[in-house]
Amino acid sequence: MRSRWKFLLRFAVLLAVFELPLLTEPVDRYVAQPLSSGIAAASGALLRAIGERVVVRGTIITAPCFAVDIQNGCNGLETTLFLLAAVLAFPAAWRQRVIAAVIGTILIQGVNLIRVATLYLVGCHRPEWFASFHLAIWQTIVFATAVIFFAAWSRRAATADARA
Repeated sequence: MRSRWKFLLRFAVLLAVFELPLLTEPVDRYVAQPLSSGIAAASGALLRAIGERVVVRGTIITAPCFAVDIQNGCNGLETTLFLLAAVLAFPAAWRQRVIAAVIGTILIQGVNLIRVATLYLVGCHRPEWFASFHLAIWQTIVFATAVIFFAAWSRRAATADARA
């Protein structure tokens, strides 16, 4: 029971340490905005690969039918930091935590890439569905991906630790 409280405390501290800097202008300018631009560029490339005629300028993906602007909260950064705080707070070997952090980050950003591309497609072809997909469905999927990944990894890490 005590180890659970230690995990929760470490998790809360790490989450605050990771998330609070996002409120500052330099972190927004030099971390969040470049990440959002990268997500826009990658999503634009994915959309062009499936035949969509989109143009990407900074954080905006646009075409005659629709445009999306990848803002903070839409770039997967908060969910990634949430997962990193959980993984790093978990009592496992550092090697396991680093591997989980890398795989989890790639997973969250991959799911977010699909999210942005499909939100563009929904906005273009079914604009009446956009708000629901943007605010409810995809946010839930991205966050659930982080929670499920952490649950599966932590169970496996705890089992490996118990065997050792």
